[in-house]
Amino acid sequence: MAGVTDEQGRWSGDIDTFVQTGDIIDRGDDTIPLFEYMETLRDQAHAVGGTVVSHLGNHEWMNAIGDWRYVYPSEIKTFGSVTARQEELATGRIGRAWAANYSTASRVPLHPSLGPVNAPYPSSSASSSALSHSAISFVHGGLSPAYPDLTPFPSAINTLAASLLDKLQHRAQFPPPHPPAPYPGLPPGTTEAEAGLMGGIGPVWYRGWALGSEEDVCREVGEVLERTGVRRMVMGHTPDFKEIVSRCDGRILVIDTGISHAYGGALSALSIEYTLTPVSSAPDVQKTDAPAPATIWTERELVRAVYLDRTVVLADTTQEIEGDFSAWH
Repeated sequence: MAGVTDEQGRWSGDIDTFVQTGDIIDRGDDTIPLFEYMETLRDQAHAVGGTVVSHLGNHEWMNAIGDWRYVYPSEIKTFGSVTARQEELATGRIGRAWAANYSTASRVPLHPSLGPVNAPYPSSSASSSALSHSAISFVHGGLSPAYPDLTPFPSAINTLAASLLDKLQHRAQFPPPHPPAPYPGLPPGTTEAEAGLMGGIGPVWYRGWALGSEEDVCREVGEVLERTGVRRMVMGHTPDFKEIVSRCDGRILVIDTGISHAYGGALSALSIEYTLTPVSSAPDVQKTDAPAPATIWTERELVRAVYLDRTVVLADTTQEIEGDFSAWH
């Protein structure tokens, strides 16, 4: 539907980057094949220069912690047993994939030449460029302006997340079975900053951008965009079962529409198309010590919500930029 895969479910090569914002688990009996499919897509994309960006949602984190309130009893049988499921999420193929290939926050440049995914912002090259904010942030819950480890983005968040996940996956004993066993809590040695990831203003659980008033969120969003070096932020977690929610002229995009058959929401995807096209160049300068001629570029970003029966334009912005961006075209 969105051009990510072909009719056989293989990476199509028609897009550069596919981002999934978490909560694959706790949605029925397909946990194993879904996570295996994500790794297959990742390998197929990498083979042709594409990128798959994956995030741990609050449900992945809950399962890693041992909070199995939303686990389907029939899903446990697909793993073989409670113990087998615990081991798979800790040190098995799924757990290893979480540790190696899943982040908690991402900064995705709109063009591959603008830098790698998840390069920390600010950097000396980014901060000096007219295109330093030509990137999108992705996170499961949201990036609260009050969260203390917002910067450098996203490395501060992902460093804490990697450390906490390692502690969870290698605690002395596997977490107890799902309820009615007691909630195990975070493991010994968890730091205050690591615990903050799971707090109400942490990136895994925060809902302020989705639930706050339009006046409040539009007043506050600019500061967070500036600090994280992006022009839009995308999140899941807070579902609208009918459509993708765009707020503040598309600066906030909430993309959870309950697409799992467990919820029966609207099948949807967010499409972002970015182009940087040269318009004109200054006359050639004969002096060898003269600066390189300036070039005018047209930058366009088209953001659409894609559904089975329609496509809705959420933002279509065009601007002219002056500078030598020939290496980025």
